[in-house]
Amino acid sequence: MTATPGPGTPAAAAAAAGPQSCRRSPPAPVEKDGSDANVSMAVAVEEAPWMGWVVAKALMRFAFMVANNLVAIPSYICYVIILQPLRVLDSKRFWYIEGLMYKWLLGMVASWGWYAGYTVMEWGEDIKAISNDEAVMLVNHQATGDVCTLMMCLQDKGPVVAQMMWLMDHIFKYTNFGVVSLIHGDFFIRQGRSYRDQQLLVLKKHLEHNYRSRDRKWIVLFPEGGFLRKRRETSQAFAKKNNLPFLTHVTLPRFGATSIILNALVARQENGSPAGGDAKGLECKSRGLQWIIDATIAYPNAEPIDIQTWILGYRKPTVTHVHYRIFPIKDVPLETDDLARWLYERFIEKEDLLSHFYRTGAFPPPQGQKEAVSREMTLSNTWIFLIQCFAFLSGYLWYHIIQYFYHCLF
Repeated sequence: MTATPGPGTPAAAAAAAGPQSCRRSPPAPVEKDGSDANVSMAVAVEEAPWMGWVVAKALMRFAFMVANNLVAIPSYICYVIILQPLRVLDSKRFWYIEGLMYKWLLGMVASWGWYAGYTVMEWGEDIKAISNDEAVMLVNHQATGDVCTLMMCLQDKGPVVAQMMWLMDHIFKYTNFGVVSLIHGDFFIRQGRSYRDQQLLVLKKHLEHNYRSRDRKWIVLFPEGGFLRKRRETSQAFAKKNNLPFLTHVTLPRFGATSIILNALVARQENGSPAGGDAKGLECKSRGLQWIIDATIAYPNAEPIDIQTWILGYRKPTVTHVHYRIFPIKDVPLETDDLARWLYERFIEKEDLLSHFYRTGAFPPPQGQKEAVSREMTLSNTWIFLIQCFAFLSGYLWYHIIQYFYHCLF
């Protein structure tokens, strides 16, 4: 006789629930001993001094940059004002002196990146060989740091920086350096389809009134008309619509400003063809624009440097790579359609150069050569120290001069 479990007993409850499958209960959750959190905390503690130093260094660099601007830019303006009589008597000498001060100011900007470890490696042809000739430099545009990079790598190219004219977006006019660029004669171009035709006419007049009269030699131009990240999608859509190459590392260039510059500055021979330099003989010098320099800027891992990084220096030391290729002006078509095709070819070549660089870490060798040779660009620490001393001494001098006249008048 089998005993029946009474109601309310555990056995009765089990019987009422029916047959149970034979399976293990899920294991109880294992409590973490906090080792991962401890490791993360230890790493954070170890990095704290380094992060603190980065922040402190960034603040010190920013404070120095502000002080540098407060003494250097007003001093430049004061020197230009006091030299106005010389501009009337000897315009060429005045613009020579102004160009030297302009180069020193750009050298100060270059030094901010130099001391942060943002250096430049140069590839391709040596543009120093044509530093005394007139040239247009066509550059790809990725970030605000592109301008700083050029300010650095052109410092050792003879008189280039002192006699250079920049074509920049109009927004730069409202930066701390804008007043210097306005005095020097740089051109600020307003982007947008509604402004395009008008801006090209203004550019033509600007070149007629400022390029020759101020003894300018080089013009720096960003034909893409904006940063890569902002224009890439629009450029690719335009390329698809017009059956043009699909570019990733650059965008299709705009040729309006380039056409205006070439037609305004290229000297013509009697037969109407452009008179330019000879690629085989760089010593040849002709009147007017002689060279086109195709410059390609590449950043490691395609991570460009912006102006904030250049100033604060919180990014680890980085080597920016710049590739040059020189074209004699006589090989460059001046007619609109032919020039557009020529510019497209240059930016397709830039795409190939950058693809090779991002894949291998180096630019490809020139045609006919087995190995590409790079040159490390350097700045003189002594020269940087001297121009910084001159800036701060000038600021001290002008402060006391202005203070003296203020007390005399009031």
